[in-house]
Amino acid sequence: HLAEIAFAVAPGAHAVVLMDQAGWHMTGKLKVPANISIVALPAKCPELNPVENLWPFMRDSWLSNRIFTSHDNILDHCCQAWNTLVDQPWRIMTIGRRKWARRLALLHK
Repeated sequence: HLAEIAFAVAPGAHAVVLMDQAGWHMTGKLKVPANISIVALPAKCPELNPVENLWPFMRDSWLSNRIFTSHDNILDHCCQAWNTLVDQPWRIMTIGRRKWARRLALLHK
């Protein structure tokens, strides 16, 4: 995934990727391209990671209160929920936006 991000970074530019402290994000085996810096979010601070708002939204909107018939059925529903969300970028931006961060950004303009 990082290689794909690195490829999309403009020549001469540098990307910063925010990551939570999941073990696979912080392993020494992670190959970080030279044009990317990893910034680890503080542990147990989901409010700093906007994607954390997406999971409950997807669960509440498309995945809860249903009976799954098999593992494949679970995967199918999860893929359908994800694809439905991806087709709504405005919703992703709205869900990921933090009111306190927006106010802070406005103060620093």
